[in-house]
Amino acid sequence: MSFKRLLIFILAILLVGGSALFGAMAGGVVVYRLMSKNQVTTGVTPNLPSAQVLPARNSTQDLVVNTTDIETAITAAVQNVGPAVVTVVATIPGQQTFFGYTGDATSSGSGVFISSDGYILTNNHVIEGSQQIQAIFSDGSQQDASLVGADQYSDLAVLKISGRIPAVANLGNSDALNPGETVIAIGSPLGDFKNTVTVGVVSATGRSIDTGSGYSIDGLIQTDAAINQGNSGGPLVNLAGEVVAINTLIIRNSNSGTVAEGLGFAIPINTARTVSEQLIQKGYVSRPYMGISWQPITPRVAAVYNLPVQYGVYITDVASKSPADQSGLQAGDIITGIDKISLDDTHSYINTLFQYAAGDTITLTIMRNGKQAEVHVTLGDSGS
Repeated sequence: MSFKRLLIFILAILLVGGSALFGAMAGGVVVYRLMSKNQVTTGVTPNLPSAQVLPARNSTQDLVVNTTDIETAITAAVQNVGPAVVTVVATIPGQQTFFGYTGDATSSGSGVFISSDGYILTNNHVIEGSQQIQAIFSDGSQQDASLVGADQYSDLAVLKISGRIPAVANLGNSDALNPGETVIAIGSPLGDFKNTVTVGVVSATGRSIDTGSGYSIDGLIQTDAAINQGNSGGPLVNLAGEVVAINTLIIRNSNSGTVAEGLGFAIPINTARTVSEQLIQKGYVSRPYMGISWQPITPRVAAVYNLPVQYGVYITDVASKSPADQSGLQAGDIITGIDKISLDDTHSYINTLFQYAAGDTITLTIMRNGKQAEVHVTLGDSGS
């Protein structure tokens, strides 16, 4: 029997309802049902073969994707990016406490080479407060790394080594990501299992997570690819073998105590690219600067201290000759709004301020001695 006749014979059995034959074949193909033959699919991942479209009934189509091709794409992506992934080990000096000297501690995470000049992208929280940093390559060799610059608010940092560069990862376009797209996390969970690979999907984009420090990290990519402590700073990769995000945090428990699984979040590579470029060029990220020390006000804080507002920031200190000082702001003032945006549980002071740039003049709504007033401030540069 010719191949063409054999194919027609198999399709006929499928259409009639040959469930046993279909069950035997289902291990090698994944069948998706499109509701209209005019429906257009978007976001096709590069380097994957075109899907085969089988004839169907009732104005529907069966889109058949060979799972072997998907597995091959995952393997190729890991082989492409894996050598550029490193384990980052930071030594944090001990502190003198009431009970004595605590001794040095270590923090471990992951990172990825983004330049042939030896620059490594990782998370700020992996290396924060460190005295010494080492990068351990996928082959087990290691080199000392120096800190180029770090940014608390994006939770990103750039390191540099001066020796051999094992590989450099290709950076993709995180703006093109869609929910449901397959992604791969590569990193060193618990610091011991180097270059561990986990696979999942983009669960959502544009997520915002409150850090608990008076600001949130916005625009995050949510994924269900398994991420554990030690994966921080490692790459999230698409099927084209491009880094599309930097893994940064997981959520295990909700405020109500409910245990959650598969809630990982990553910083879009477009954001990371912009931040890393500034860190490499300037050693810092240019952000608007007012020159105040402050404490966030929440309804709970307001109730404890009998404050006149539910949300805002309480100014505890004003730096001499800073934009805030020059505008007349004082310790004890409460900022409740920036321009027409009122500070509340969804509009933090830092995130609202970061919508502006150095040189912009903003109008602050403040409470001073129980009375509302407005103050105009021309913002400076955080690096000045």
